[in-house]
Amino acid sequence: MTATTDTWSPQTPGVLRLPSGRLIRGRGLRHPLPEGPEAQAPTHALYLLGKQPPLTPWPQTWLPWPDFRLPRDRDQARALLTEMWERAPGERVEVACAGGRGRTGTALACIAVLDGVPAEEAVAYVRENYDPRAVETPWQRRYVQRFPG
Repeated sequence: MTATTDTWSPQTPGVLRLPSGRLIRGRGLRHPLPEGPEAQAPTHALYLLGKQPPLTPWPQTWLPWPDFRLPRDRDQARALLTEMWERAPGERVEVACAGGRGRTGTALACIAVLDGVPAEEAVAYVRENYDPRAVETPWQRRYVQRFPG
């Protein structure tokens, strides 16, 4: 995989490096964008919220996903997470929920499965490489273990 100038820097806060080298930023929307030289806006974002997210100056997609729960439409979730994984080699992809841990961690773990991480290891991978408290509930962990089934 060849990195382009439109991808994240690995030093950008919240960026998860997948085994393939793809870079995806996870973030909590309650928190401001990171400051400093790595404070780039995403080129596309996937927002995991129970209600429509606020408008942003960059393109975004909304996946209805209530806090502490699972996505309302699992087929839509699979398609959108796959799209984010496919975009990552050439774009600054962001996946975010309100706090940046539960839903975001679950989505990042599913994306890690798409990238080749075994489903039973994906939560640990995201906790080690993104946030130690990512994926907050037992049903979120089970969702990752069964993804993309």
